[in-house]
Amino acid sequence: MNDQEFEDYTRSMQEMFRSEGWEYFLNDLKGSVPNVNSVEVTKDLTDLFFRKGQLAIMGNILNLEAQLESVIEERNNPQDNDQQEEAA
Repeated sequence: MNDQEFEDYTRSMQEMFRSEGWEYFLNDLKGSVPNVNSVEVTKDLTDLFFRKGQLAIMGNILNLEAQLESVIEERNNPQDNDQQEEAA
């Protein structure tokens, strides 16, 4: 992705994060987590793994804004990332 495409992408994502619809979506998702995360209603092993997948996806969506901010930070400060990798 070139710089212009990256900037357009991040701007569009940030606009989405500020929208009222995104807030409604996150609230609905947060409300669904306890139901999906309930072992008591899990029928079998297949259902357990299905729920595990659902929770992973929900977690990714709920953390999407923070993930985008991390990518922006890494892209804007590549030398900082190189120094951190060398120290590790």
